[in-house]
Amino acid sequence: MDSTPDPRLEHARRLLDQDDFDLAGLGRAVGLSPAHLQRRFRAQYGLSPAEYRAQRRLQAFKRELRAGSDVTRAVYEAGYGSPSRVYEDGAARLGMAPLAYRRGGEGMEIRWSLVDTALGLALVAVTERGVCSVSLGEDAQALEAQLRAEFPRARLQRVDAGRDEFLAPRVRAVADALAQRRATVPVELVGTAFQQRVWQALMRIPPGQTRSYAEIAAELGQPRAVRAVARACASNRVAVLVPCHRVIRGDGSLGGYRWGLPRKRELLARESGQATTREGAARPA
Repeated sequence: MDSTPDPRLEHARRLLDQDDFDLAGLGRAVGLSPAHLQRRFRAQYGLSPAEYRAQRRLQAFKRELRAGSDVTRAVYEAGYGSPSRVYEDGAARLGMAPLAYRRGGEGMEIRWSLVDTALGLALVAVTERGVCSVSLGEDAQALEAQLRAEFPRARLQRVDAGRDEFLAPRVRAVADALAQRRATVPVELVGTAFQQRVWQALMRIPPGQTRSYAEIAAELGQPRAVRAVARACASNRVAVLVPCHRVIRGDGSLGGYRWGLPRKRELLARESGQATTREGAARPA
């Protein structure tokens, strides 16, 4: 198959970098019907034209905030028609209010706890909307340092998992998931449109099964985006609940894992019923 980018799609992408277009207007500008443009643009770039434009606009907005612009200026510099569009289109992907993002999470309240699980120590952090981080490791201080580096100005509060009505059931659910017991817990996924699609695809993989990076890319209608899928897996910060450990290389080897290949190997073994269960139930640290 010819992998040369279609110049009409490249033209469409450049137009979206410069201005807003609806699908019909963009199609007229590049000489493709809306249906063909939608399908071929997604196949080429992994995103629809609307998703691409929203992602570019959000990136510009975040750059303006990081550069010190006030929110009003950042709104218009990024191409949003009004402040309300930021909250409709962008705030959910930021995972916080724009001003809080600019200030490193300032104004956010994140409660967290350590729990001893079937796979060792886990730090579970939650916002009011759900679990925002699950990190695995052996060193409690290192896990806390990682959380503080990710949200340097948020109000971080460590609590006893058993004494917080919101946090306690989520910590228990994470521990259950790590122990291969059925658990349901809301998560707050913050990423680009493509990352969101990858993570949702991972969450559809049944326990005990695996998919290759190439299979995930094909499922998303972007068979050449294998490396992009791998990067999205590496960017996942919610261990196990978003099961990036179920994605392997096409040759059957494990590939990478943010929290270490031994944990990935053990998770897969447990899910296939081959690992022995550690003694003792999960308990708050």
